[in-house]
Amino acid sequence: MSSPTKPVAWIKRLGWLGFLFFLVKGLLWLLIPYLIARGWFT
Repeated sequence: MSSPTKPVAWIKRLGWLGFLFFLVKGLLWLLIPYLIARGWFT
């Protein structure tokens, strides 16, 4: 392994993308049932 920085950069990038993805997914899982309960979707 001559360049150990590239895998670390990829792991960091995937970590941030994964974090943001699961954050948005978690917020939607909370928001959608709330909107359904409020009667926004019929």
